[in-house]
Amino acid sequence: MNVSDKTDTSTAAPLLSQCLAAEFCGTFGLVFIGTGALVVNELTGGDITHVGVSLTFGLSVLAMIYAFGDVSGCHINPAVTIGFWASGRFDGQRVAGYIAAQCAGALTASGAVRMLFPAVESLGGTMPRGSQFQAFILEVILTLILMLVILSVSFGAKEKGLLAGVAIGAVITFEALFAGPVSGASMNPARSLGPAILAGEVHSLWVYLSAPIIGAVLAVPLFQVIHRHQAG
Repeated sequence: MNVSDKTDTSTAAPLLSQCLAAEFCGTFGLVFIGTGALVVNELTGGDITHVGVSLTFGLSVLAMIYAFGDVSGCHINPAVTIGFWASGRFDGQRVAGYIAAQCAGALTASGAVRMLFPAVESLGGTMPRGSQFQAFILEVILTLILMLVILSVSFGAKEKGLLAGVAIGAVITFEALFAGPVSGASMNPARSLGPAILAGEVHSLWVYLSAPIIGAVLAVPLFQVIHRHQAG
């Protein structure tokens, strides 16, 4: 066979199975490292600190983007996947698979945290400190801001490159810094689902499943208005 007839695997689009594996691993990394930091902080009486936990979440997302952005886009968040789909950037036939992989990764990560730290029952879950309504509105706004930044720095439906990693990681860090003590600053249904299911704390789960999706979808028309030259 002539060399020119061979498929160039370096530029071939990733298979769906590769994308789903990347989403599973990326979400596992985010949830394991982020909620693990919360659990260790509780066990050690605050050695990591709230600032440290916020940085852990932001840096873990940054690292996952660099690791998997070129494969699956590194959504690692059902709200982001739905936001990309709502913006017309992502194939609707892949949405269910991505969300399933993300939720599986989160549940597996929470299982690992429970195995390693059985004394901490919360497993780093997200719970409203005030009313559920307050947490709901806050999570909608936080996710709207996050999705707006993601749409602005991503290529198609892929979060990749130096700009995307730093910008998205920074948003997650500063939102966790001020909103973490109020709502948990989840912005991610999978991140909240894993600890809630494994810990059996599901009475506020509806907030963290619905609010981020609403916020991500609301970000799409706002992005289109602000970046009309790109959205068209």
